[in-house]
Amino acid sequence: MPAAPSSERDQAAMQDALRLAAQAIGVSDPNPRVGCVLIGPQGQRAEGHTQAAGQAHAEVMALRDAAAQGWDPRGATAYVTLEPCAHHGRTPPCCDALVQAGIARVVVALNDPNPLVAGQGSARLRAAGIQVHTGLLAEQAAELNIGFLSRMVRGRPWVRLKVAASLDGRTALPDGRSQWITGVPARTDGHAWRRRAGAVLTGVGTVRDDDPRLDVRLVPTQLQPLRVVIDSRLDTPLTARLLAPPGAVLLYAAHPDAARVAALREAGAEVADCAGPHGKVDLAAALTDLGRRGINELHVEAGHKLNGSLLREGLVDELLVYLAPKLLGDGLGLAALGPLGGLDEAPAWRFTSTDRVGDDLRLLARRPAGAAHDAWLAPLLTSPG
Repeated sequence: MPAAPSSERDQAAMQDALRLAAQAIGVSDPNPRVGCVLIGPQGQRAEGHTQAAGQAHAEVMALRDAAAQGWDPRGATAYVTLEPCAHHGRTPPCCDALVQAGIARVVVALNDPNPLVAGQGSARLRAAGIQVHTGLLAEQAAELNIGFLSRMVRGRPWVRLKVAASLDGRTALPDGRSQWITGVPARTDGHAWRRRAGAVLTGVGTVRDDDPRLDVRLVPTQLQPLRVVIDSRLDTPLTARLLAPPGAVLLYAAHPDAARVAALREAGAEVADCAGPHGKVDLAAALTDLGRRGINELHVEAGHKLNGSLLREGLVDELLVYLAPKLLGDGLGLAALGPLGGLDEAPAWRFTSTDRVGDDLRLLARRPAGAAHDAWLAPLLTSPG
């Protein structure tokens, strides 16, 4: 089986395909973000990325681009960031489109774990006599689609918990006021992370205290995330701003009152009964339900109580923390985790990036590399090509 290529041309073309795939953020959900670059025998070039669900995939967009430029893609090499699909969904299989176009070679960054694809796309290309190489820049491709991979393999979204805090770890004053700890650049950057997500989740306490909209306003987007509220007793006010357009609203409750359900549905929300023990919402079950609804990335902007519950239950995959150069003194913390018996009991995380955003600092952290929590991802990066 051919090894993944590593020529400078291959590397550069796949980097360009990844750049194109990033342009599908806020566009393609629930489908993965895919980019495709075609390089013709005479150096001709065409490109494309996945469009909105039900519209053309990256490979078809690149073939259309070649046609628009007036060159024949026969004998070309296709660089694709995810294995071409092999099933009839809302669009025909992309592997068939590449075969029919006469593509001679396909370089794939990452195998697709979707059971409807899972190696079948590459197999059909090889059966048609096309050279297929897999694994070039696989880690970068996985990062772009970390939520899609999570949903396919684990059945739930990739959960990113965002907090804005002072240097002494306060996310709000003692009375709950938190607007604004960070500056405008950090808040704009936060909306870019919202745009990545299929859903934004908060708790009813935040809805009552802050009355947030939880939509994407500060950066352009074609899609608005689903707004999700954990609200065991359905205490969301009927006048809450997040009940207004744009975007849909989903409330998770525990044995909700029928009259209250009817009133909130009339106000524009969907209500789902997701009861767990002690009259609370079963958070793990809610994440599984969001996976069934096609949510790839879940962006959490909640208070310290819900943050603590998600962390204690091991449901958070990534921390997105904005630190402002301020000291607030008494106030609310990042998460209500409870006391530890010793420092050795502290859950370990690792910083994956640190960046200045305006006057603030943005930190991204995940579980330690190789932790059982992330064991599902490693096979995707080492699958044979």
